[in-house]
Amino acid sequence: MSSSPEPSSGPGPQRRTVLSTRRLESYTDGVFAIAATLLVLNVSVDGIGAVTSNADFVHQLTALAPSILNVVISFLLLSLLWLIHVRQFEFIPRVDTTIVWLNSLRLLGVVLVPFTTSLNDEFNRFLLGRTLLPLNFFVILLFSTWQWFHASSPRRRLVQGASAAAVHNARVGNVSALAQSFGVVLLATVIGSAAFFLFALDPLISLVLRRTGVIRPAPDGVAG
Repeated sequence: MSSSPEPSSGPGPQRRTVLSTRRLESYTDGVFAIAATLLVLNVSVDGIGAVTSNADFVHQLTALAPSILNVVISFLLLSLLWLIHVRQFEFIPRVDTTIVWLNSLRLLGVVLVPFTTSLNDEFNRFLLGRTLLPLNFFVILLFSTWQWFHASSPRRRLVQGASAAAVHNARVGNVSALAQSFGVVLLATVIGSAAFFLFALDPLISLVLRRTGVIRPAPDGVAG
């Protein structure tokens, strides 16, 4: 991977190493793809007992519904997180070592999703069992938000081609998603995986933020 120094934003000889995003994006795509694929291992035919009729088969499949729902929820959330990553990096042509480490810590959370999904499925009757998966996604969003705030800092000049309004809106979107995720963690202590449906309110929250002027009109867009 080639690297090049970025001109100092202040006086003095300070220089900062920046890198192409090519390998980082490939690595990130691969980790997301593997984590999403491993989710299916949480659903196994070993959980299906003796089947002697179509009615028995339907009953056994129905018993697997909570496991399938957990897989679907985790897959959709991973897909949304990946989409946010893709859209953000359309405006980040170079990264510094801080971005590399923040992204790596975020990916650590991503690779744990199949594990926490399994724990949620097997031990959701316990408080810790039903909150680890929401907490896992909260940590991923925390590092994703931190990464975008770092990249979009005017002092670092890592974001290019996005208007100031679009950068601001992406920051608002990240904070909003993080707040919703924290709400999911709290709700999950009571209602388990159903708490993830709180994310369904995101369009309404975005509408309120637009109406109140928190989200600004922008000719371009950056996913937050």
